[in-house]
Amino acid sequence: MSTVSTLRALFLRDLKLALRRKSDTLSAAIFFVIVVSLFPLGIGPETELLRRLAPGVVWVAALLASMLSMPRLLAEEAADGTIEEVLVLPCLLRLLVAAKVAAHWLVSGVLLVIVAPVLALQFALDPALIGVLMLSLLLGTPLLSLIGAIGAALTVGVRGAAVLLSLLVLPLVTPVLIFGAGAVEAAGAGLGVGGHFSLLGAMLVLALFGAPFAAAAALRISAD
Repeated sequence: MSTVSTLRALFLRDLKLALRRKSDTLSAAIFFVIVVSLFPLGIGPETELLRRLAPGVVWVAALLASMLSMPRLLAEEAADGTIEEVLVLPCLLRLLVAAKVAAHWLVSGVLLVIVAPVLALQFALDPALIGVLMLSLLLGTPLLSLIGAIGAALTVGVRGAAVLLSLLVLPLVTPVLIFGAGAVEAAGAGLGVGGHFSLLGAMLVLALFGAPFAAAAALRISAD
């Protein structure tokens, strides 16, 4: 099979498996909705304060929701021996990681982007700022999945993998949080957002090329 055909087959397989496990798929989105919705209830009807907090709250909740499903990203392949079988084929191992990340983002990250505008209305955000928020999440959530895949590969099969993965990944995704939330804050202050989006885009391109290689190398280290 060609590289593209192999990648497509792996992606469709992972997508079907994710759609079958609807409880796992929806848990991240439900967590995201609950966390974001609790802040307006706790803060009260302080419109100006809610508007200032909205970018950070939504982005922190999106980051935590994305991390929630990361420990399971490669756990099934490690349990059934798939990883050991493809370790001898470096290209196939990278394709496996890329397919897993693409399926993870499509069933979790895209859902967060779709839900975010509805939740942002609770913070009285202007429609223009909601558009900036969606665009920042659209650029940032794939980054969370790609960087999280490296942590998932390093901690696969390790006891307490969820806690260890968070300790490894959260410092790495902090720039994504800063520039994602900063884009919305800059737009609200009337400043340009091109710099924030350019940095997010540059990090995304770098992660698209580098994360599958790094995750494949991490899987080999974990196997040893």
